[in-house]
Amino acid sequence: MQPLTIGALAAQTGVKIPTIRYYESIGLLPEAPRTDSNRRTYDAAAVRRLRFIRHARELGFEVEAIRQLLTLADDPGQPCRQADLLARAHLAEIESKIARLESLRAELREMVGHCEQGQVRTCHVIEVLADHAHCLHDHH
Repeated sequence: MQPLTIGALAAQTGVKIPTIRYYESIGLLPEAPRTDSNRRTYDAAAVRRLRFIRHARELGFEVEAIRQLLTLADDPGQPCRQADLLARAHLAEIESKIARLESLRAELREMVGHCEQGQVRTCHVIEVLADHAHCLHDHH
């Protein structure tokens, strides 16, 4: 594979140029070799790594978890227990967020379901926001 410019790398991976530079600056992507004219060049390994990072970000992994996953991916002979633990922890966070969002959705449905489209003085939305006692749950 011919070395890629940062623009070509961005085009191949769908990652914006400033994001590529950021990933280099925080060490997720190794610093790219430079040409005599000081332009970054990238190889197939950089493409694979950047696609890995992008996919992990799309799945919602935080930068530190991605860093750990990349370290694991760089040593394929080791057990995958740590990768599994990272994925399970992330899944638990997502499930918790979903539960909170479902609770918020129920509260908002209840709130707007009682709205009679009258005047603000009798608006159920305003009433609920002003007095937490009208909510379905104690906290959200």
